[in-house]
Amino acid sequence: MKGAGYIAVAAAWCLLGTACSVTRNIPEGSYLLRKVRIEDDRTVPRKERITSSELARYVRQKPNRRFLGTNFYVWMYEQADTAKHNWWNNFKRRIGQEPVLLDMELTEKSAENLKIYMDSRGFYSSRATFEVDTVSHRKKATVTYRTVQGEPYRIDRITYDFRDRFLRQIVLPDTVHTLLHVGDIFDIGTLDNERKRITSYLRDRGYYNFSVNNIEYVADTLGGDRRVGVKVVVKQYLTGYNEQGEAVMDNNTVYRIDRINIFPDYDPITARLDKEYASRLDTVYYRGLNVIYEGRPNVRPRVLRSVVPLYPNYVFDAGQVNRTYSNMMSLGYFRSAKVSFTEAPRPVDMTDYVTYVGADGRDSTQTEYTREGYLHCDILCTPALKQSYRIELEGSTTSSFYGLSATVGYQNRNIFRGAELFDIAFTVGYEYMKTPHADKRNAKEFGVTAGLTFPRFLLPVRTRTFRSVVQPRTRLELSINFQDRPFYRRTLSSASWGYTWNDNRYSTYTVRPIDINVIDMGYIDQAFFDNLENQYLRQSYTTKFIGGLSVSYVFNNQRKHLGGNATVIRFNAETAGNLIDGLEHLFSEPVAGKNYYHIFGIRYAQYFRFDLSLSRKIMLGEKTALAGRLYGGLGLAYGNDQTVPFDRLFYAGGSNSMRGWTPRTLGPGSVPEPEQSSAYPAQLGDMKLEANLEFRFPIWGIFHGATFADVGNIWYVRQSSDATTVQPAAVFHIDNFYKQLGFDVGLGIRLDIKFAVLRLDWGIQIHNPNKPAGERWIHNFRWKNTALNFGVGYPF
Repeated sequence: MKGAGYIAVAAAWCLLGTACSVTRNIPEGSYLLRKVRIEDDRTVPRKERITSSELARYVRQKPNRRFLGTNFYVWMYEQADTAKHNWWNNFKRRIGQEPVLLDMELTEKSAENLKIYMDSRGFYSSRATFEVDTVSHRKKATVTYRTVQGEPYRIDRITYDFRDRFLRQIVLPDTVHTLLHVGDIFDIGTLDNERKRITSYLRDRGYYNFSVNNIEYVADTLGGDRRVGVKVVVKQYLTGYNEQGEAVMDNNTVYRIDRINIFPDYDPITARLDKEYASRLDTVYYRGLNVIYEGRPNVRPRVLRSVVPLYPNYVFDAGQVNRTYSNMMSLGYFRSAKVSFTEAPRPVDMTDYVTYVGADGRDSTQTEYTREGYLHCDILCTPALKQSYRIELEGSTTSSFYGLSATVGYQNRNIFRGAELFDIAFTVGYEYMKTPHADKRNAKEFGVTAGLTFPRFLLPVRTRTFRSVVQPRTRLELSINFQDRPFYRRTLSSASWGYTWNDNRYSTYTVRPIDINVIDMGYIDQAFFDNLENQYLRQSYTTKFIGGLSVSYVFNNQRKHLGGNATVIRFNAETAGNLIDGLEHLFSEPVAGKNYYHIFGIRYAQYFRFDLSLSRKIMLGEKTALAGRLYGGLGLAYGNDQTVPFDRLFYAGGSNSMRGWTPRTLGPGSVPEPEQSSAYPAQLGDMKLEANLEFRFPIWGIFHGATFADVGNIWYVRQSSDATTVQPAAVFHIDNFYKQLGFDVGLGIRLDIKFAVLRLDWGIQIHNPNKPAGERWIHNFRWKNTALNFGVGYPF
């Protein structure tokens, strides 16, 4: 403990020295920019207030990054000798950051920027001032910006001027979705968003060349009283210039698709450099698609047709074009895809028109015309590597436990020329207890999982019901896993058949109508089995057949909010044994002398299980974030079996759970820790509650850090049933469960290498509910009360 105290004192002295030395080299008359504050206008209602976080984007000068509240990066930069350029000094400069000195010109420019931004939001009587404090801290400056929004200008009326009169009957019916409303603040950002909305609406209806530049606004403020009349002007298309140099305008053209060429094996380098490339290409026509390839087609035309929702003579639809790109990439076979269009040339003496005759089709004075054009569509697809490999590592360690697992996987992205994904993964795990009194110290695990994913639904009957489903998948998976634990050996076999699809936004759905598992307990140490006080766990260490169905739902908006706030929701539910139980009761008899049934000579499990995870990431800066997760799970057995199978129980601890514990070493409830003489981690429960909070921050380059806190535990829902009993301390009770929560804090370091994040987390137990009463709060730092967990990817 004394050593830890010396380390803390030394660290404090280093931080103090860092804080004091960063201003030594600041020239006289200059100041290190210590802090920038922005005070928003609190007199404005919260709904209309422009917050300080919004205004911060327009401040030209920002202070240096800080580490643990100190100017570490500036200090490190100033440790470099400016007269030397060797690797050591260059290293200090790369890690560090040059001091940001107060620049009054940039400060004044920042105040102007704040005023301009508030004006653009409709507050034209706004003001922005600043104050510089160079007295409170020696050679350091604090800049405070104060804003006054004033009274906003509001929209008084909205009118439309259709210079392309053909668009009147298209745009006006859609004004029910307009972003502009009478009484709203005259916000330039909202006006721009309305232009984008109208443009997107028209591009989904054939207007390929229509852009936001075809829409402009005329604002009328002559009415006074901060009222603005807004005129939306929808312009014609610029076709060219006449001999006098005057612009020639015409109604915007509606486009149809003429022909669709798809290149499923496109090589841009070869296409650009090889002059004979085009002569070697062949074409296969399949239901509106010209499949162009060299040699033998790598992907069957039928598969390509199923993911391209474009057809000849269809009106151009930007939404369908985006869906085409998304579908092509979702196959997993292509590295890149590009959908491009060129206007098809038409004979000079041939012009197609689209006609609109009045609202009721009888008033010929309202007849409007516009041109109709055609587009050539080219879909250029570059395949990814057909075969790939992956390696994953995960480890945990404490003073008496080591655990390491490795997974090596192989993938083939087009095994049957239908963009089918074949994958196989081999897993090896090893755990070791180094406690001198442990009877059996190590555990081994070997497993193999193989899967085949089809980019479509495979059903026993043909159906078109699912044509609106986005990115359908069918997956067949088989696995076998052998576990050699200190007190038992068993083999786990599984087979599943499932369907996955999404809604083209944030949600992904999975249904597995066939989900079969067989747990074969090949050997169990009889003394270990007899000494198990938890009768529920005793029943779990038996051979089981699990047959049922499962569903999953994932909501994830991280990909569409890269670098921003994100939410992830995961829900899983499964039920087993119900169909089997019904058939057994109809056509079979219970096992002789028992009240349960067998299938294939094995007792089958009957239970319901679900878990729910809610994660939220809030960005506090460009690379700084606060992330949290709430997790809950429950399993209930009934009918033919009174216990949830061993592998469907919950555990706590490890790299993605309670990081102050290694896997399966926390809980259940407040049951005392097992004796060291036979201690092997096997703490399980049929209920779990957990909450995690993590602060993530950059350190330098690809190195990132984190501080975290975890709280949670596992329990059993019932103390006893027909054939099982558990200790009272392991049972969940709503009135005192909070006293049984484990609590840990810790530090982590992450290595972000773009395609993966390597993570090392060091967790320290603060409250251990499995200790004797009075010893659960950890007051003395000891290595045995910590855990070191290694993982790939973020924990949540």
